[in-house]
Amino acid sequence: MSNLRSYLGVRPMLGERVMIDPMAVVIGKVTLGDDVSVWPHAVIRGDVNTIAVGARTSVQDGSVLHVTSPNPAYPQGIGLQVGNDVTIGHAVTLHACTIADFCLIGMGSIVLDAVEIQEFVMVGAGSVVTPRSKLATRGLYVGNPARRVRELKDSELDMIRHSASHYVKVKDNYLKEVASR
Repeated sequence: MSNLRSYLGVRPMLGERVMIDPMAVVIGKVTLGDDVSVWPHAVIRGDVNTIAVGARTSVQDGSVLHVTSPNPAYPQGIGLQVGNDVTIGHAVTLHACTIADFCLIGMGSIVLDAVEIQEFVMVGAGSVVTPRSKLATRGLYVGNPARRVRELKDSELDMIRHSASHYVKVKDNYLKEVASR
């Protein structure tokens, strides 16, 4: 696959039933868990540090996932860790941050270096999460800079769970079509 590329001899590692759209690219020190989906024009670039994406996470169209190289502020650099069952919306930028399980990162959001997002967090569309922010569990965060505006409702927690499982089903449909060609 030309959209899976090595960097300095290191190739991405894929779990079971991973779907990477032919128009997406995954480079270098990247690990994708089982049932991950990477949609058109997404870029996951693990060249100067590591990226790990957990099981059943979807990386939507046009999203960019990258890392920070070693530098004076961060001598080891900063990798990118994304948990299980995360929905990364269209055109999201995740840079050198940590996102726990069951989160939804809204379309067009930007999450910057050394951010820590706990489980069951929703980042509203177009939000900017500034460096070193910590987003606490069960919160809705919106704006630039992103601020917690309220606790998530139980129905929103269910929606986050549903979103992750929905994209696994959609991904499976795509894989079936490719296999039948």
